[in-house]
Amino acid sequence: MPLPLYLLAMAAFAMGTSEFMLAGLLPDIASDLDGTVGTAGVLTSAFALGMVVGAPLVAAFARNWSRRPSLLGSVLVFAAAHAVGAVTTSFPVLLATRVVAALANAGFLAVALTAAAALVPPDRKGRALSVLLAGTTSAMIAGVPGGSALGTVFGWRATFWAVAALCLPAALGILKGVPAGHRAEEATGRPVLRAELAQLTRLPLVVVMLLGALVNAATFGSLTFLAPVVTDSAGLGELWVSVVLVLFGTGSFAGVTLAGRLSDRYPGRVVAVGGPLLLVGWPATAVLATEPVALFVLVFVQGTLSFALGTTLITRVLYEAAAAPGMAGSYATAALNVGAAVGPVVAAATLGTGAGTLGPLWASGLLVAVALLIALPLLTGVTASRGGDALR
Repeated sequence: MPLPLYLLAMAAFAMGTSEFMLAGLLPDIASDLDGTVGTAGVLTSAFALGMVVGAPLVAAFARNWSRRPSLLGSVLVFAAAHAVGAVTTSFPVLLATRVVAALANAGFLAVALTAAAALVPPDRKGRALSVLLAGTTSAMIAGVPGGSALGTVFGWRATFWAVAALCLPAALGILKGVPAGHRAEEATGRPVLRAELAQLTRLPLVVVMLLGALVNAATFGSLTFLAPVVTDSAGLGELWVSVVLVLFGTGSFAGVTLAGRLSDRYPGRVVAVGGPLLLVGWPATAVLATEPVALFVLVFVQGTLSFALGTTLITRVLYEAAAAPGMAGSYATAALNVGAAVGPVVAAATLGTGAGTLGPLWASGLLVAVALLIALPLLTGVTASRGGDALR
């Protein structure tokens, strides 16, 4: 894999740390800014929604820019938003910085996904995407626990400063390592924006985006509410929450690595095998949540399966949107973040039911079941070829 791809992954690590870090910082933010934890939770929703809206908007706006300034500008704006967030004493200002950071993150991913695919041969898009997303999953393993520990010792503002600082070497790497190119040359033969947007009327593209969103919704629905499962259902102390999150993150890293090796050649087989296993895994986690050892094993396995399946589906978005080279990355980003925004909302609605803290796990199983029902017709006669149906 080319060096620029790993530099993009470094930036994805910084941005992934920011996206997930609030889970451990909300109580401190609420206390410092004289609000409630529920109100502070709006910061997470604002980030996810900013990602969904920002990906296509920023990609459309910057489609005629060369990739290096697009990526560099996104990283620098992201860093500046965190610097402002680190010094503000106003919750509305902090909320605004999260929206700006989300827009910058969305713009970065929309361009980076397309850039990553362009850096490798056409039949290795999945491998390139796995390297890029490894930056995000690494954030779950190291960045988020590290940010939480930093916030505990020095306060939540220190974590914001740390994310801003992480962006600087990533920006330098992009400046030095990503080919300058010239979008006028890159755009030769590229369809107009209207034609690229018209790709969204193609059923195979819409279906694979929907599948990616559903699987990601299941992933983030359970991930968001793993803490009460650990402390209430399993009866473990709060320190074990970080252990479980690291296990899930380690599994997610394994999952994107696995997808990188299989998603280009055998996407249908990944869905046909991984989908049912993921479906069984969420209810199994709910049933065995009272057994800590079983919970730890299942969290790792579900992290692996979730990201192997999710990464494969997002890779298929890039393949199906090949006729929209300027917007394909934004379609993949939007699919990812629709799931990240919707999943926690669906999961939260189950907390007041008889299932209690285990409700999100059951909800994740239901979301995967819906995805598999939609995918079932596409899995008929799956072969190793890459043409034809969306999942081939």
